[in-house]
Amino acid sequence: MNLEQIVPAIALIAVLFLVLPGFMSSNANKKLFLKNLSIWAVIVLVVVVLLYIIF
Repeated sequence: MNLEQIVPAIALIAVLFLVLPGFMSSNANKKLFLKNLSIWAVIVLVVVVLLYIIF
């Protein structure tokens, strides 16, 4: 892994740490949390598949 891959990974992890507390507090209801989590999982899956097809 070179520096061009490490820096964006660190930035994404930092964003995750900044967003995660707000995401958890706004989704106190378990049903709402699972719904939002599944929506984000689908979004991430679509992005990964598109990137795999393009590159």
